[in-house]
Amino acid sequence: MRLSTVLLPIHRWGEGQKIWRRAEELGFHAAYTYDHLSWRSFRDRPWFGAVPTLTAAATATRSIRLGTLVTSPNFRHPVTLAKDLISLDDVSDGRITLGIGAGGTGFDATVLGQEPWTPKERADRFAEFVPLLDRLLTEDSVTYDGTHYSAVEARDIPGCAQRPRLPFAVAATGPRGLKLAARHGQAWVTTGDPKLFETGTLEQSRAAISGQIDRLGKACAEIGREVSEVEKILLTGFTPDRDGPMKSLDAFVDFAGRHFELGITEIAVHAPIPDSEFAADQRVYEQIATEAPAQLRR
Repeated sequence: MRLSTVLLPIHRWGEGQKIWRRAEELGFHAAYTYDHLSWRSFRDRPWFGAVPTLTAAATATRSIRLGTLVTSPNFRHPVTLAKDLISLDDVSDGRITLGIGAGGTGFDATVLGQEPWTPKERADRFAEFVPLLDRLLTEDSVTYDGTHYSAVEARDIPGCAQRPRLPFAVAATGPRGLKLAARHGQAWVTTGDPKLFETGTLEQSRAAISGQIDRLGKACAEIGREVSEVEKILLTGFTPDRDGPMKSLDAFVDFAGRHFELGITEIAVHAPIPDSEFAADQRVYEQIATEAPAQLRR
């Protein structure tokens, strides 16, 4: 199992660069950040852009993978996003993973002045966004006229440093999203079942994640792909136990081990942020990074 971390873009770079370098020193497989314009309780607190932050992180680190968990169509267009990603993959020397999802109903959904999209509208846009972005990152010139997105001779030369393109980690739980993950994803992302976050049990949560993996497997089988080819990432902090896995090394190893048995291959934990939903003991966080992998390999 791979162990990764999520570093929210809340620090001025003088301090932020230390946190990204520390993630690499601790041995995390990847360091991700959210791609929002603002987010929940951080709306009136410092919050920086994901692409510039990852570009800076790419120059401040040497080997750790970097990426988004996740980007969405809420305020992104495939043409401009593709250009940013190709540039970012080049600066990082091929260390970028794009986490991508359909978006939600938070601040990003209305910040450009539009009405929030319905679940169907989000799914419809996502179904166009991902294949078009795939083409933009693998073809030198793309022309496309869709319902929601268009491109006219969009040039993306020289393409990604990674070939044929940087990997997609597709966040999805519904049937249409899982089909996109099966067809276009090198990885799949889940936060569990959001319906269980407030009142669900740990057993219900694990059963829901197991069901999601089963449905991903069926989506892969439909196109003749082995589900084992798709990495399965769990973003923690949104299951019924919330911050429970960050209470101690033993608690995390138990949590991770149970999800590894379900088929999860990578777990991403949030770096501690005082006075937030991600408050945790920095010592435990670092202990998890340095000691949990060996225990999970036993």
